[in-house]
Amino acid sequence: MRFTSLCLLFILTLCFAGYAQPDTTAPKKDAALNYNKVQLPDSAAMAKANRQQFVADSIAMFYLIPDSSRENQFLSRIRKNNLFDLTSQSSAPLLQKSVVKSGEARASRDPWVIAVIIGLLIYTALLNLFLNKDIKNVIQSFYTKNALSQVDKDGGLVNAWAFIGLFLLFCLTASLVLYQFTVYENIDYGIGGFQLFISLSLIISLLFALKFIILKFIGFVFAVNGLVSEYIAILNLTYFNIAFVLLFVALCFSLLANRFIPWLLIFTVGSIAIIFAVQYLRNSINVVSNFRFHKFYLFIYLCALEICPILILIKALNI
Repeated sequence: MRFTSLCLLFILTLCFAGYAQPDTTAPKKDAALNYNKVQLPDSAAMAKANRQQFVADSIAMFYLIPDSSRENQFLSRIRKNNLFDLTSQSSAPLLQKSVVKSGEARASRDPWVIAVIIGLLIYTALLNLFLNKDIKNVIQSFYTKNALSQVDKDGGLVNAWAFIGLFLLFCLTASLVLYQFTVYENIDYGIGGFQLFISLSLIISLLFALKFIILKFIGFVFAVNGLVSEYIAILNLTYFNIAFVLLFVALCFSLLANRFIPWLLIFTVGSIAIIFAVQYLRNSINVVSNFRFHKFYLFIYLCALEICPILILIKALNI
């Protein structure tokens, strides 16, 4: 009986010990579930994170690489805030430099003009090489007051070949400057380029040749050939000195920018006026004072053969 009671007590002790021992498999299962939760987030969190990244990228693209159909707010903010304005004293010049302006197309000039100018320079050098004495007389006549006393009644200070060469130089340089001025003023004559230059050269040559022929005819009719010859010699010296000035003007006209052209025109008009005042008026007064005639005839001549042709040429060319 006692043995049976001890056996039952031993069995009950083992049962209570087994019940009191903790279950080790449950925590392992919970740890595995927590690990899966950390490594594998839910779809809502992933969608939220992707949305935030998309918004951030959209803002960066909107400011740095904007759509062409929308205003570039990044550049607009730079212009508005004037980031180059470092001090209040220098704000005005920096603000003026920071303004974005549209460019202007630079007007191209005819390349043949440079070729013509180089040809005229070579032609002038050849004239100076073969007709040095006549070229020297023409230039010295502008500075010496007694140049008129050296005028030969038959041919003047220059011979026939020098007259032809210098007269051709005057016509070509005058027509080239006139052509460059018409291009600068954008005047359209229906023709242009080298054809217009040749046309102007022919017109100027015919006008001045006709003027010399009329003067010779007047001297023959009124029997004043000596006076007319001296006067034509003065005209030749005046025009030939102007030819050298016009050659320099044509060269500057083809090389200078358009903003300097008004100053070049002022220089041209002033130089021609000085040459006429020194060369033409000074010597013409000496010729007229030695010949007795009514001054009204001189006024008619100046209006008919000096002033009127120039006005007609200006009107015809619409300058």
